Order: sequence, then C-alpha cells, then structure tokens
Amino acid sequence: MSKVTVVIPNYNGLRYLRDCIEALMKQTMRANILIVDNASTDGSENIAGEYDDIKQLRLDENYGFSRAVNEGIKAATTPYVILLNNDTKVDPGFVEAMVAAIDGRDDTFSVSARMIQMNAPDKIDSAGDLYCALGWAFSLGKDKDISGYKKRSRIFSACAGAAIYRKDLFDKIGYFDELHFSYLEDVDIGYRARIRGYRNLYEPGAIVYHAGSATTGSRYNPFKIKLVAGNSVYIIYKNMPVLQLVINLPFLLVGFGVKLLFFTVKGYGREYVSGLGRGFKMCVPKNRPRHSLRYTGNYCIIQLELWLNMLRRVFG
Repeated sequence: MSKVTVVIPNYNGLRYLRDCIEALMKQTMRANILIVDNASTDGSENIAGEYDDIKQLRLDENYGFSRAVNEGIKAATTPYVILLNNDTKVDPGFVEAMVAAIDGRDDTFSVSARMIQMNAPDKIDSAGDLYCALGWAFSLGKDKDISGYKKRSRIFSACAGAAIYRKDLFDKIGYFDELHFSYLEDVDIGYRARIRGYRNLYEPGAIVYHAGSATTGSRYNPFKIKLVAGNSVYIIYKNMPVLQLVINLPFLLVGFGVKLLFFTVKGYGREYVSGLGRGFKMCVPKNRPRHSLRYTGNYCIIQLELWLNMLRRVFG
C-alpha cells in the first residue's frame, strides 16, 4: 500500500504530460498516480489510458487548477497527497524525499520541492513561496544559481506545482479556494494553515524540473495578470483581520501601486486594473471566514514575517 497519491491537474498538456508520467514511473518509492483532466482537447486526455496503473478523473469543462486538485485530493485514499504540475519531470528520489520530509511531523501541513528551471537547469525556479506586507507573493530563489537553497527551511507556503500535503488537514483548513481558479491558491491555503499554527517547509532533497507557464503560454499575459491581480486582493480580504489590514494598508497601497506602474509599462495596465476589479467583487462577507481570537499569537507571528519578507524582497 502506498502512503501517497500524486495528483496531476492537466489541461491540454500533450507536450509535457507523458514525460511527467514516465519520470514518476521510475521512483524509488511507489506512489499512486491520479490525473485530473480539465476537459482537454489536444489528445493529452487519452495518455492515462496508455498505463495500467494510472487513474484519471475527467471533468466536463476547464474548472481551473483549484477545482481539479480538490477533486484529486478528495479521491485520494492515502495519508499524503503530492500535487504536481503536468509540465514537470522529477528525479527518481522525488517521492521518497517528499514523504520523508512530512511523515511523522504532525505540525506540518505542506512541504515544497526544490524546483529547477527545465530550460535553464543551473537556475532555481522555486524554493517555496514567501508573502510580504506589500501584498506580494514571490518564489524564493527564483532565477538564482542552484548552488544555493540546499537546506531544509520554513517557508510561508508551498508552491503547489510540486508539493506534498497532509490529507487529513484539509478537513480542518479547508480545500483550495475554487474562486481563485488558478494562481495564488497555494499561497492562500498556506496562509490559512499558518493562521491555525501549522508549518510549511521547503525540502531541497526533492528535485523537480519545471518548464513553467505551460498552460497560459508565457510569464506575463493578460489572462494570468487578471487572475493574479484579483486573487491578490482576495487573499488579503480573506486572511487579514481588520486590525492587521489597517496596519498593513500603507504597505499594501505602495505594493499595488508599484505593480500597477510595472504592468502599465509592460503594456498590461488595463488588464491589471480589470483584475483588481474582479478581486474586489470577490470580497463579499460570505467569502470571508471568521477570524478567531484564539489565533491572535499566530497572527502576530505572521505579521512579523510579512514585514521581514518585505525587507527581504526589497533589499535582498
């Protein structure tokens, strides 16, 4: 019996999916493999049928990353679930390293893998995600040399492109918020875990090569910018109590102002503003959880981390 299920959300991933599966078939530790297909039409929806040991859930339309992985997590029967992008290739010891990093650590919700850029294998793609008081989420180590980031460490949240989660904790924390559709849903769920006192870690021994933007096509594009802008607003509304929001408001105004200027220069100012509007529309009472005083200590710890991460982002 396997301890872990690898859930691969797929949407028109014909270029990468087969290589992703082949790498998983060579693991030193057995894992169940489940593909959740978001109504692909490029032939990738048929790849699972080529393998006897792979299961697939086929959705009737493209519901986005969050819905796809939620379906996969709920269908899994193992204590741990690895979420893995379809545009990745993992080293043979990937699954074993991921399970070892979380197994027996009841205070840990997730562990993020060491993601390396597939097209530039001398550079880090992500060593986990950080979040700061400017309202910015960013990948630790992005574009840095792979000689660094070789120690296990605490992070704000795991990058769901290659991360392992403790399945039973989803019933306490909640599943990925499907209003996000895609982007920053992993920061949101990691934030929620932190509020409840759980840790998120980075494991350098779990190595995965990531192509990046396989579904949306580029690092900056209108679709992605709109989603990220809106989801950035929504994360703040959901996870910050009123007092914390007031404390951070000056930093947030600066952060969103800088982003607006950046995307305007890039030619995407209209898309960014449209995305902000979408985000504010999601900020309605039914989407805001109750903030309990029992977590006051955790909010204070998180706030210090938001400030420290801001300094790290600006100066480091």
